[in-house]
Amino acid sequence: MNTQALTFYTHPMSRGRTVRWMLEECGADYDTVPLDYGTTMKAPGYLAINPMGKVPALTDGDAVLTEVAAILLHLAERFPERHLAPPPGTPERTSYYRWIAFVSGPLETLMSAKSTGHLGEPTSMGYGTEDDVLNTLDDLVGERDFIAGDRFTAADLLLAAYLAFYMQFKMIEPRPNFVRYTELHRSRPASVRADAIDERLLAKQARPG
Repeated sequence: MNTQALTFYTHPMSRGRTVRWMLEECGADYDTVPLDYGTTMKAPGYLAINPMGKVPALTDGDAVLTEVAAILLHLAERFPERHLAPPPGTPERTSYYRWIAFVSGPLETLMSAKSTGHLGEPTSMGYGTEDDVLNTLDDLVGERDFIAGDRFTAADLLLAAYLAFYMQFKMIEPRPNFVRYTELHRSRPASVRADAIDERLLAKQARPG
């Protein structure tokens, strides 16, 4: 068993919530370092870990990981007993890579462009159109409970977390397939537990002093 220390750098109102869910799914023993936007996130000590001054980040011993998808992929391999990644060399593993890349690529790029009013021309955008992306995902989750095999994986975690976030903030319409899929996975004990931890952290950070 890998016994190197895991340290998780986050803010409770960030994509770090997705990583915390994954850490809880893994049953990981980890330390949390909460950071604030514009201050501790830009301090020299943290910039030495992530020069972007963004969260989340994870250190695993001497190794440093940033970017949600990369952290999820690493944790799935670090905790193989949790079966959060399909076996290598299988069609399910191929789907796993495909949809993790799709969520962190076309979906997230689309949502970032939409939030700033810069969707661009479909022919030059990697995501095409909003309908292209959302219809692809609607068809995907409308057919199944799991998108990379017959059990829950980190690909489901990433997609469910992001769909839930985008629907919560009315960035995408709450299509029935999206609602069903996110409710199924967001009700998992690890997700509920992770949310509770972050809500407590948020309340603590909001208190003066």
